[in-house]
Amino acid sequence: MTTTTPLVVTEPGIHPDMSESAYHRDPVPAGSLSSTGARKLLPPSCPAKFRHWLDHPDPPKDAFDLGHAAHLKVLGRGLNLAVVDAADWRTKAAKEAKAAAYAAGQVPLLIADHQRVENMAAAIRRHPIAGPLLAPDSGQPEVSVFWIDPATGMWCRARYDFLRHPVPGRRRIVVDYKTTPDASLEHIQRAIHRFGYHQQGGHYLDGAVHLGLADDPAFVLVFQETEPPHLITVVQPDPVALRIGRDLNRQALEVYAECTRTGLWPDHSDDIEPVALPAWVERQHTKEIW
Repeated sequence: MTTTTPLVVTEPGIHPDMSESAYHRDPVPAGSLSSTGARKLLPPSCPAKFRHWLDHPDPPKDAFDLGHAAHLKVLGRGLNLAVVDAADWRTKAAKEAKAAAYAAGQVPLLIADHQRVENMAAAIRRHPIAGPLLAPDSGQPEVSVFWIDPATGMWCRARYDFLRHPVPGRRRIVVDYKTTPDASLEHIQRAIHRFGYHQQGGHYLDGAVHLGLADDPAFVLVFQETEPPHLITVVQPDPVALRIGRDLNRQALEVYAECTRTGLWPDHSDDIEPVALPAWVERQHTKEIW
Protein backbone atom coordinates (compact mmCIF):
# COMPACT_ATOMS: atom_id res chain seq x y z
CA MET A 1 0.00 0.00 0.00
CA THR A 2 1.07 3.62 -0.53
CA THR A 3 0.73 6.05 2.37
CA THR A 4 1.71 9.56 3.34
CA THR A 5 4.93 9.95 5.26
CA PRO A 6 4.56 8.81 8.90
CA LEU A 7 6.87 9.47 11.82
CA VAL A 8 6.60 5.78 12.70
CA VAL A 9 6.23 2.80 10.37
CA THR A 10 4.12 0.00 11.82
CA GLU A 11 2.84 -1.66 8.63
CA PRO A 12 4.67 -2.81 5.50
CA GLY A 13 4.30 -0.28 2.74
CA ILE A 14 5.65 2.20 0.21
CA HIS A 15 6.45 5.77 1.23
CA PRO A 16 7.34 7.96 -1.76
CA ASP A 17 7.35 11.19 0.24
CA MET A 18 9.52 10.17 3.20
CA SER A 19 12.51 12.44 3.73
CA GLU A 20 16.01 11.00 3.56
CA SER A 21 16.68 11.94 7.19
CA ALA A 22 13.48 10.23 8.37
CA TYR A 23 14.42 7.09 6.46
CA HIS A 24 17.94 6.95 7.88
CA ARG A 25 16.66 7.49 11.42
CA ASP A 26 14.77 4.20 10.86
CA PRO A 27 11.07 4.86 11.59
CA VAL A 28 10.40 1.20 12.51
CA PRO A 29 10.14 1.06 16.34
CA ALA A 30 11.72 -2.39 16.59
CA GLY A 31 14.41 -1.52 14.06
CA SER A 32 14.79 -2.65 10.45
CA LEU A 33 17.62 -4.01 8.35
CA SER A 34 18.77 -1.99 5.35
CA SER A 35 20.98 -3.24 2.56
CA THR A 36 23.91 -1.28 4.01
CA GLY A 37 23.27 -2.87 7.40
CA ALA A 38 23.12 -6.36 5.92
CA ARG A 39 26.55 -5.85 4.38
CA LYS A 40 27.97 -4.61 7.68
CA LEU A 41 26.81 -7.74 9.53
CA LEU A 42 28.92 -10.16 7.48
CA PRO A 43 32.71 -10.61 7.06
CA PRO A 44 34.95 -8.74 6.70
CA SER A 45 32.75 -6.81 9.14
CA CYS A 46 30.88 -8.37 12.10
CA PRO A 47 27.77 -7.82 14.26
CA ALA A 48 29.73 -5.75 16.82
CA LYS A 49 30.78 -3.31 14.08
CA PHE A 50 27.20 -3.19 12.79
CA ARG A 51 25.93 -2.34 16.28
CA HIS A 52 28.57 0.37 16.68
CA TRP A 53 27.60 1.80 13.27
CA LEU A 54 23.95 1.98 14.36
CA ASP A 55 24.90 3.86 17.51
CA HIS A 56 27.58 6.02 15.84
CA PRO A 57 26.60 6.77 12.21
CA ASP A 58 29.34 7.62 9.71
CA PRO A 59 30.36 11.30 9.86
CA PRO A 60 29.96 13.48 6.75
CA LYS A 61 32.74 13.31 4.16
CA ASP A 62 33.50 15.50 1.15
CA ALA A 63 33.23 12.52 -1.21
CA PHE A 64 29.81 11.67 0.24
CA ASP A 65 28.73 15.31 -0.11
CA LEU A 66 29.58 15.31 -3.82
CA GLY A 67 27.60 12.08 -4.26
CA HIS A 68 24.59 13.50 -2.39
CA ALA A 69 24.73 16.65 -4.52
CA ALA A 70 24.95 14.63 -7.74
CA HIS A 71 21.94 12.57 -6.64
CA LEU A 72 19.96 15.75 -6.08
CA LYS A 73 20.82 17.17 -9.51
CA VAL A 74 20.35 13.89 -11.38
CA LEU A 75 17.23 12.62 -9.59
CA GLY A 76 15.64 15.96 -8.72
CA ARG A 77 15.23 15.09 -5.07
CA GLY A 78 17.47 14.73 -2.03
CA LEU A 79 19.14 16.78 0.66
CA ASN A 80 19.20 20.55 0.11
CA LEU A 81 22.48 22.09 -1.00
CA ALA A 82 24.39 24.95 0.62
CA VAL A 83 26.70 26.30 -2.09
CA VAL A 84 29.76 28.02 -0.59
CA ASP A 85 31.65 30.60 -2.65
CA ALA A 86 35.15 29.46 -1.71
CA ALA A 87 38.07 27.82 -3.49
CA ASP A 88 38.46 25.13 -0.81
CA TRP A 89 37.52 24.32 2.78
CA ARG A 90 40.72 25.56 4.40
CA THR A 91 39.66 29.07 5.42
CA LYS A 92 37.86 29.78 8.68
CA ALA A 93 34.85 31.20 6.84
CA ALA A 94 34.54 28.13 4.63
CA LYS A 95 34.82 25.77 7.60
CA GLU A 96 32.13 27.71 9.45
CA ALA A 97 29.85 27.63 6.40
CA LYS A 98 30.34 23.87 6.11
CA ALA A 99 29.53 23.34 9.79
CA ALA A 100 26.43 25.54 9.52
CA ALA A 101 25.22 23.54 6.51
CA TYR A 102 25.60 20.25 8.37
CA ALA A 103 23.77 21.70 11.38
CA ALA A 104 20.89 22.71 9.10
CA GLY A 105 20.71 19.25 7.51
CA GLN A 106 22.14 20.50 4.22
CA VAL A 107 24.95 19.33 1.96
CA PRO A 108 27.82 21.87 1.80
CA LEU A 109 29.33 22.21 -1.65
CA LEU A 110 32.06 24.42 -3.05
CA ILE A 111 30.97 26.55 -5.97
CA ALA A 112 33.27 24.67 -8.38
CA ASP A 113 31.78 21.34 -7.28
CA HIS A 114 28.30 22.75 -7.74
CA GLN A 115 29.12 23.41 -11.38
CA ARG A 116 30.57 19.92 -11.58
CA VAL A 117 27.34 18.23 -10.46
CA GLU A 118 25.36 20.45 -12.83
CA ASN A 119 27.56 19.13 -15.64
CA MET A 120 27.11 15.57 -14.43
CA ALA A 121 23.32 15.91 -14.49
CA ALA A 122 23.47 17.38 -18.00
CA ALA A 123 25.60 14.41 -19.15
CA ILE A 124 23.02 11.99 -17.73
CA ARG A 125 20.22 13.74 -19.60
CA ARG A 126 22.19 13.50 -22.87
CA HIS A 127 23.02 9.80 -22.46
CA PRO A 128 21.00 7.52 -24.79
CA ILE A 129 20.25 4.95 -22.05
CA ALA A 130 20.62 6.72 -18.70
CA GLY A 131 18.68 9.79 -19.88
CA PRO A 132 15.42 7.98 -20.72
CA LEU A 133 15.93 5.54 -17.82
CA LEU A 134 15.97 8.41 -15.29
CA ALA A 135 13.58 10.76 -17.07
CA PRO A 136 11.46 12.55 -14.42
CA ASP A 137 8.16 11.48 -16.00
CA SER A 138 9.19 7.81 -16.19
CA GLY A 139 9.26 7.09 -12.47
CA GLN A 140 9.54 8.24 -8.85
CA PRO A 141 12.83 9.23 -7.17
CA GLU A 142 13.81 8.42 -3.58
CA VAL A 143 11.10 5.90 -2.70
CA SER A 144 11.29 4.34 0.78
CA VAL A 145 9.88 0.84 1.25
CA PHE A 146 9.39 -1.31 4.35
CA TRP A 147 8.52 -4.99 4.58
CA ILE A 148 8.77 -8.01 6.90
CA ASP A 149 10.99 -10.94 5.95
CA PRO A 150 8.68 -13.98 6.20
CA ALA A 151 11.44 -16.42 7.16
CA THR A 152 12.78 -14.51 10.17
CA GLY A 153 9.98 -12.06 10.98
CA MET A 154 12.52 -9.22 10.82
CA TRP A 155 11.67 -5.82 9.40
CA CYS A 156 13.58 -4.72 6.30
CA ARG A 157 13.82 -1.38 4.57
CA ALA A 158 15.21 0.09 1.36
CA ARG A 159 15.33 3.46 -0.36
CA TYR A 160 15.21 3.25 -4.14
CA ASP A 161 17.04 5.99 -5.99
CA PHE A 162 14.51 5.70 -8.80
CA LEU A 163 11.51 3.40 -9.19
CA ARG A 164 10.32 3.28 -12.77
CA HIS A 165 6.59 3.37 -13.39
CA PRO A 166 5.14 0.04 -14.55
CA VAL A 167 5.01 -0.44 -18.34
CA PRO A 168 2.70 -3.15 -19.73
CA GLY A 169 4.63 -6.11 -21.11
CA ARG A 170 7.95 -5.00 -19.56
CA ARG A 171 9.76 -5.71 -16.32
CA ARG A 172 9.55 -2.95 -13.75
CA ILE A 173 12.97 -1.44 -13.09
CA VAL A 174 14.61 -0.29 -9.85
CA VAL A 175 17.48 2.06 -10.71
CA ASP A 176 20.42 2.92 -8.48
CA TYR A 177 22.77 5.80 -9.34
CA LYS A 178 26.45 5.62 -8.33
CA THR A 179 29.21 8.18 -8.69
CA THR A 180 32.64 6.67 -9.30
CA PRO A 181 36.20 7.61 -10.26
CA ASP A 182 36.13 5.00 -13.05
CA ALA A 183 33.11 3.81 -15.05
CA SER A 184 34.98 1.13 -16.99
CA LEU A 185 33.43 -2.33 -16.89
CA GLU A 186 36.54 -3.78 -15.24
CA HIS A 187 36.36 -1.26 -12.39
CA ILE A 188 32.58 -1.66 -12.05
CA GLN A 189 32.91 -5.44 -11.74
CA ARG A 190 35.35 -5.01 -8.86
CA ALA A 191 33.22 -2.29 -7.26
CA ILE A 192 30.09 -4.45 -7.31
CA HIS A 193 31.99 -7.17 -5.43
CA ARG A 194 33.84 -4.83 -3.08
CA PHE A 195 30.84 -2.75 -2.05
CA GLY A 196 28.23 -5.51 -2.23
CA TYR A 197 26.04 -3.95 -4.89
CA HIS A 198 24.85 -7.45 -5.85
CA GLN A 199 23.54 -7.74 -2.28
CA GLN A 200 21.91 -4.34 -2.61
CA GLY A 201 20.21 -5.49 -5.81
CA GLY A 202 18.87 -8.66 -4.23
CA HIS A 203 17.61 -6.74 -1.20
CA TYR A 204 15.88 -4.10 -3.30
CA LEU A 205 14.25 -6.63 -5.60
CA ASP A 206 13.01 -8.78 -2.72
CA GLY A 207 11.37 -5.71 -1.19
CA ALA A 208 9.63 -4.91 -4.48
CA VAL A 209 8.29 -8.46 -4.77
CA HIS A 210 7.14 -8.64 -1.13
CA LEU A 211 5.25 -5.35 -1.50
CA GLY A 212 3.61 -6.36 -4.79
CA LEU A 213 5.37 -3.72 -6.88
CA ALA A 214 6.28 -6.32 -9.49
CA ASP A 215 6.47 -10.10 -9.86
CA ASP A 216 9.85 -10.06 -11.60
CA PRO A 217 11.52 -6.64 -11.26
CA ALA A 218 14.96 -5.76 -12.64
CA PHE A 219 17.82 -3.95 -10.87
CA VAL A 220 19.94 -1.57 -12.94
CA LEU A 221 22.97 0.46 -11.86
CA VAL A 222 23.96 3.74 -13.48
CA PHE A 223 27.64 4.53 -12.85
CA GLN A 224 28.96 8.02 -13.61
CA GLU A 225 32.49 9.35 -13.35
CA THR A 226 32.94 12.44 -11.17
CA GLU A 227 35.67 13.88 -13.40
CA PRO A 228 35.01 15.35 -16.88
CA PRO A 229 33.74 14.25 -19.31
CA HIS A 230 31.60 12.43 -16.71
CA LEU A 231 31.38 9.14 -18.59
CA ILE A 232 28.42 6.89 -17.87
CA THR A 233 28.03 3.10 -17.90
CA VAL A 234 24.71 1.36 -17.26
CA VAL A 235 24.87 -2.24 -16.01
CA GLN A 236 22.56 -4.98 -14.78
CA PRO A 237 23.97 -7.61 -12.38
CA ASP A 238 23.48 -11.04 -13.92
CA PRO A 239 21.35 -13.79 -12.30
CA VAL A 240 24.39 -15.47 -10.69
CA ALA A 241 25.48 -12.21 -9.07
CA LEU A 242 21.98 -11.61 -7.70
CA ARG A 243 21.72 -15.20 -6.44
CA ILE A 244 24.99 -14.80 -4.56
CA GLY A 245 23.78 -11.47 -3.22
CA ARG A 246 20.53 -12.99 -2.01
CA ASP A 247 22.39 -15.87 -0.35
CA LEU A 248 24.52 -13.35 1.56
CA ASN A 249 21.44 -11.33 2.47
CA ARG A 250 19.82 -14.46 3.88
CA GLN A 251 22.88 -15.07 6.06
CA ALA A 252 22.76 -11.45 7.23
CA LEU A 253 19.06 -11.67 8.10
CA GLU A 254 19.62 -14.82 10.14
CA VAL A 255 22.50 -13.17 12.01
CA TYR A 256 20.38 -10.05 12.55
CA ALA A 257 17.45 -12.09 13.86
CA GLU A 258 19.65 -14.02 16.30
CA CYS A 259 21.43 -10.90 17.56
CA THR A 260 18.12 -9.09 17.97
CA ARG A 261 16.69 -12.06 19.89
CA THR A 262 19.65 -12.44 22.24
CA GLY A 263 20.79 -8.84 22.49
CA LEU A 264 24.34 -10.06 21.78
CA TRP A 265 26.36 -8.59 18.90
CA PRO A 266 29.52 -10.70 18.70
CA ASP A 267 33.00 -9.68 17.57
CA HIS A 268 34.89 -11.37 14.74
CA SER A 269 35.51 -14.32 17.07
CA ASP A 270 34.99 -15.19 20.72
CA ASP A 271 37.66 -17.89 20.75
CA ILE A 272 41.35 -18.44 20.01
CA GLU A 273 41.44 -19.14 16.30
CA PRO A 274 44.15 -21.07 14.41
CA VAL A 275 45.50 -18.99 11.58
CA ALA A 276 47.67 -19.89 8.60
CA LEU A 277 49.73 -17.75 6.30
CA PRO A 278 48.07 -16.69 3.05
CA ALA A 279 47.95 -19.54 0.53
CA TRP A 280 50.21 -17.69 -1.90
CA VAL A 281 52.96 -17.50 0.77
CA GLU A 282 52.76 -21.26 1.34
CA ARG A 283 52.89 -21.91 -2.42
CA GLN A 284 55.90 -19.62 -2.84
CA HIS A 285 57.73 -21.25 0.05
CA THR A 286 57.07 -24.73 -1.33
CA LYS A 287 58.29 -23.65 -4.75
CA GLU A 288 61.52 -22.27 -3.30
CA ILE A 289 62.18 -25.50 -1.38
CA TRP A 290 61.72 -27.69 -4.46
